[in-house]
Amino acid sequence: MNPNNHNPPIMSNLDEKPGSSLTEPYSASEPDSFSDIDEKKLLWKIDLRIIPLFTVLYLLSFLDRGNIGNAKIEGLAESLNLRGMQYNMCLTIFFIFYSSMEIPCNVVLRYVKPKTFIPITMAIWSVVMTLMGTVRNYHQLMAMRALLGIFEAALFPGISYILSIYYKKNEVLVREAIFFSAASMAGAFSGLLAAAISKMNGVGNYEGWRWIFILEGLLTFVVAVIAWFYFPLNPSECSFLTERERKFVVQRVTFSSNNVISKPDRPEEPSRSKPLNEPFEHDKNSPDVELSSPTYSDGPTNLGETHENDKRWILAVFADWQSWCMLMVYYGVVVPLYGISLFTPTIIKSLGHTNTKAQLMSVPIYVVASIYSIAQAWMSDRVGLRSPFLSFNFVCMAIGYTVCICVDPRTNPRVIYAASYIIAIGMYPAFPLVVIWFSNNLSGSYKRAVGMAFQIGIGNLGGAFASNFYRTQDSPRFLLGHSLELGFICGGFFFMMVVIVGYKLSNKRRRDALKRGDYSNYSEAEFLAMGDKSPHFTYRL
Repeated sequence: MNPNNHNPPIMSNLDEKPGSSLTEPYSASEPDSFSDIDEKKLLWKIDLRIIPLFTVLYLLSFLDRGNIGNAKIEGLAESLNLRGMQYNMCLTIFFIFYSSMEIPCNVVLRYVKPKTFIPITMAIWSVVMTLMGTVRNYHQLMAMRALLGIFEAALFPGISYILSIYYKKNEVLVREAIFFSAASMAGAFSGLLAAAISKMNGVGNYEGWRWIFILEGLLTFVVAVIAWFYFPLNPSECSFLTERERKFVVQRVTFSSNNVISKPDRPEEPSRSKPLNEPFEHDKNSPDVELSSPTYSDGPTNLGETHENDKRWILAVFADWQSWCMLMVYYGVVVPLYGISLFTPTIIKSLGHTNTKAQLMSVPIYVVASIYSIAQAWMSDRVGLRSPFLSFNFVCMAIGYTVCICVDPRTNPRVIYAASYIIAIGMYPAFPLVVIWFSNNLSGSYKRAVGMAFQIGIGNLGGAFASNFYRTQDSPRFLLGHSLELGFICGGFFFMMVVIVGYKLSNKRRRDALKRGDYSNYSEAEFLAMGDKSPHFTYRL
């Protein structure tokens, strides 16, 4: 290969079997600038087709896993005669099965169309949810929670990965935040819905908490049936785009990079090609990254990524230092998230409010968190950075939990309630941010699919931890729970700093290696096979 004649191919060097990838590449036999396609209109078209559906699906997912918290304050524990830590074990069993199934589910999604797999699993968990309203004892409740964890596992990592194959790296966070804001809205909606449904107490000789499970399960089933008809196929096959639009979407995502530009939403001008081993000029505002200069992609050094379904990418995830560090960062977010979402109604009730008022007072916390999540994600995509915003989130969470530890809710209940807002403002935006930050820094669509499932799957064991932090005997101060949550937040912040330093050092080493010409004899295929370990891959900070 002569590096001076280098022009990035559109994955023409991959030996991929038809139908084996969610982002099947198109041939690059003739160059195409796609000048006839209005990119903003195309994105809006994709947004309208995908984001509302994903938002509703995730809202119902979070609603169905968390409504047990609402059922508890409506009398679930008393009706089933739950003793000691039995209620907490019902929370824990969900996360054990949920976590263990996420990596297998994302691997399955590489071979089975998500349009088929996700609606089916959703319909099954809706039936489980409905049957939960008929349980009569602790063991039956445990079984239903375990099944719920198994069948909910496919949704979040699955739709997160699907977003990553429809949108560029500087576009995906705000979309993920929009559908993840459904988690915060689920908290609000759950409180409102539970307060209303609990009024059905005695209907059909069922307690009000049973109707929470039954009606919310039936609602999920109806949406699962609708999703069967509207769930999107992969970009190269979806029916709502034209043939040229499908080619353009696959092409622009394949060559999406982490290079930071001053105005990420503004088209850039092409520049002259350079040899693969010659460094590119730096953006004066971003000294740590090379400035890309694409026609429609991100520059002559951007070779795209491989879409091969090689099992070596599974091992690559487990062998990658950033996978384990990002997992620790994720724990610093997800443990407080599940702690607060499962126990907010109980904590507010412990401040002396009635059941219904406790449900309703949790609503505005989630609404505020939802609005801020989307605003922060838009800003992060706009400037092309993740870590500064995540740092702010960790600080907010730490402040909120510190207040909860230091203040006695019996004497200052309003202060504790205000601290809940601070925690939520830090916590809910951080969740999609840490997932997309890791996704941005994985190259190779198979590695990214497995990597996201690894982080989300193993990370969601944090829910099992959190479900045992808040014990009845610790009410109303819950010092043990709050202190443990604060400990995970501090740990997450520490590993975030490790990741930042690691990314900066890696980016510098790669630039230096290119300057020295260490990779001058490498072919494009060899660079693609290296994935995010290629010297032409820049980690996003």
